[in-house]
Amino acid sequence: MTRIPLPASIDDAPAASQPLLEGVKKMLGSVPNLFRLTANSPAALEGYLGLNGALAKGALKPQTRERIALAVAQINGCDYCLSAHTYLGKNLAKLDDAEIAANRAGASNDPTADAAVRFAVKLVQQRGKVSESDVSAVRLAGYGDAEIVEIVAHVALNTLTNYVNEAFGTPIDFPAVRASAA
Repeated sequence: MTRIPLPASIDDAPAASQPLLEGVKKMLGSVPNLFRLTANSPAALEGYLGLNGALAKGALKPQTRERIALAVAQINGCDYCLSAHTYLGKNLAKLDDAEIAANRAGASNDPTADAAVRFAVKLVQQRGKVSESDVSAVRLAGYGDAEIVEIVAHVALNTLTNYVNEAFGTPIDFPAVRASAA
């Protein structure tokens, strides 16, 4: 049971959220619970969708974005996001089980992606207070300034969804994965 209302359908969401949810449905074929719950605030839903959409057009590869999402969700203990990003990682980004396990452990089996995931983990663990050597390490792995800024933005975006899901008890509507199983 969620701690705030979970609109049962698009029509049950606030009027200003309904066109945004229609867009999600058109894009994904359904409206996952995260979006329906966030729809309680049209402003929050619009902000989330805006940043998510902008970052999807960014410099980071989709596989790296999913790797970061998995690492952040694991650290933050968000079973909803672990479930969603395990599903998306396998089915859209084509990450294998070994890679997903490595991501959840804060690493990657791909040497370049490993630097991005490790940097993302440090951002979460140190609440953004990374060192010059941390930034240099991700740069030495081949990431440019735009990609490094996007790693920070993806950590923030995923932390937002982790907190929304954990704060309000969003029911998992993907094959369930638990943070405690890493």
